[in-house]
Amino acid sequence: MARSGRLSIDSAAPRAARRPHRVERHGLVLDDPYHWLRDPAYPEVEDAAILGYLREENDYFAGLMAPHSTLVATLYKELEARQQQDDESVPYLDRGYYYQWRFAPGDQYRRWYRWPANGTDVLLLLDEPALAADQEYFRLGGYDISSDDRYLAWAEDVTGSERFRIRVRDLHSGEILDDELTEVAGAPLFVGDGRDLVYVALHESWRPYQVRLHRLGQPVADDLVLYDEPDDAFFVGVDTTQSDAYIVIASGDHVTNELRLLPMADPRATPQLLAARRSGVEYDIDHGGGDFYIRVNDVHKNFRLVSTAVERLAPEHWQEVIAPSASRYLRGHVAFENALVVHERVDGLDQVRIRHGGEEHCVQFPEPVYAVWLGPNAEPAVGPLRLGYSSLVTPITVYDYDLDQRCLITRKVQAIPSGYDATQYASERLWVTARDGARVPVSVVYRKDFVRDGTRPLHLYGYGAYGLGEQPFFSSGRLSLLDRGFAYAIAHIRGGDDLGYAWYEAGKKEHRENTFRDFVDVAAHLCAAGYTQAGRISISGGSAGGTLVGAVLNMAPALWGAAVAHVPFVDVLNTMLDATLPLTPIEWPEWGNPDADPAAFELIRGYSPYENVVAQDYPPLLVTAGLHDPRVTYWEPAKWVAQLRATKQDDNVLALKTNMAAGHGGKSGRFVALEELAEEYAFILCVLSDAAGTAAG
Repeated sequence: MARSGRLSIDSAAPRAARRPHRVERHGLVLDDPYHWLRDPAYPEVEDAAILGYLREENDYFAGLMAPHSTLVATLYKELEARQQQDDESVPYLDRGYYYQWRFAPGDQYRRWYRWPANGTDVLLLLDEPALAADQEYFRLGGYDISSDDRYLAWAEDVTGSERFRIRVRDLHSGEILDDELTEVAGAPLFVGDGRDLVYVALHESWRPYQVRLHRLGQPVADDLVLYDEPDDAFFVGVDTTQSDAYIVIASGDHVTNELRLLPMADPRATPQLLAARRSGVEYDIDHGGGDFYIRVNDVHKNFRLVSTAVERLAPEHWQEVIAPSASRYLRGHVAFENALVVHERVDGLDQVRIRHGGEEHCVQFPEPVYAVWLGPNAEPAVGPLRLGYSSLVTPITVYDYDLDQRCLITRKVQAIPSGYDATQYASERLWVTARDGARVPVSVVYRKDFVRDGTRPLHLYGYGAYGLGEQPFFSSGRLSLLDRGFAYAIAHIRGGDDLGYAWYEAGKKEHRENTFRDFVDVAAHLCAAGYTQAGRISISGGSAGGTLVGAVLNMAPALWGAAVAHVPFVDVLNTMLDATLPLTPIEWPEWGNPDADPAAFELIRGYSPYENVVAQDYPPLLVTAGLHDPRVTYWEPAKWVAQLRATKQDDNVLALKTNMAAGHGGKSGRFVALEELAEEYAFILCVLSDAAGTAAG
């Protein structure tokens, strides 16, 4: 049955052809009639039939939204009006220079500057608007400056494929050098005498697999391989210690890793292994000038902190500094020359613990529920500690924390030019008992005039994978829903690390369905508590959060009034069976290996959204994809939409929008990204009809 709403239903929606394709695994035959939507030439997509179908879907979506262009424009103006046009970051100090980014009015991208700590001559390092000119997509992957301040190297992606290229500029002459490194991952790193660049090379299948050393002016073909990872399930990366004395080469999957160290001054030395990989053991390291400090989960899921002397790296020499705890989850640390800073989570709440001057204390924050993170603290010795802070009602705030006085100094509060009065909004933390007795935290925000009479709309968001917890951040865009009478809730479901590492483990592999059940149980509780009612809940999630959306649409379709799935990972079984895809082997510790393990096969087959579409009513649904997305390939959402169209019994709107010049994160500019958010909100408002009436009025 069609739901009431103001978004017209077009019975002439595109229909993808069904073509026979069968695969046998573990004695079962899998039918995949939309397998043809995967271009065999991927990452190139050249098949005319595939491109034609995706464009048909885009045209259909544009036609659906065209009658609501006024609402989209209204929402966009609201979103844009909350953006500081001439925004800039708080400068930070690094090796005698202050660094800062700035937005000019109307610019989609940042410009990056620096100036001497004892001077005023400002140098433009990188001009993103100029680099992005004539590009449909642009993303800066990071930059670095040589130790003698002569050269700048940066990584850029102009397709959304996350296949970066590194370019180098002479800061004295302004000349761009001939050195150009392609098919790389992430940021470059200057080492040694400032003429050597360390970078991560991508395999043709997109896996970051080698760490290489490039000498400026020398042929790329002569680059030295510092480390080659032979295991297809492990990705590699590089970083430096806080002291800038060591290069850290990391290799790992989602649950296991190992690190190798190189002296910054001698990058051609043999990398020294810190601790050999052990399944399920993760660790990271930092150095502030004295001992190494290592965070490791070798004896407890929630990690402990150990230290060891530079000359005694082996694990048998590690000395415990902070013992593990069931209630205290260590998330990261920074070793400064004069202090040790630990980012941890206690009962789901972020804490910053500091050891300084022979004493230990935790930073005190002004609200009972918030999110906090470490900002750019580039110097080996910390003066004030730069922190970022936010809550559901408090805009992003930059603090400097005085370690001696133990006080927070406000350096910047996110501006909302169109106006924002935090006293008009309220937030709370709820605890929902899931069907198996687990207590699931839920963060909720709404206007103070929100009435819990069960009639109001509510937007529910979740993710629940990879141990990535959802923190209660402020969102200026969210105000467009709150001011139209919505409540907004974040379900901190199992699969994230919101309540520690065990919370993550309770939502992965054989426990994956806890994630979906938690989300459904949270929605049911919010209905019972009067925040909303079934059919008045809009939901959204992206990537693995799109798996969540797809699964709960199959499980409890009547609960939801509208759904948005961004680049959703919904073809889980077929993807996890295909080891030729770059992300599949590294994903097995998260989802299971259905090719090698019949139990994993049956488990994934039981919840994978694509395989579990059934002949029932589904709520209105908007799905997005990125043609160049290397993480969730475009054909997953395309196949899912095609399967839904052919199977569902309702005539509710179902739309697929594929970004033909972008990847996993959608459009890249700060304002064009708001256009997509305005479309998403308009879609939700249009299908939740009385909310649309309020918006249109």
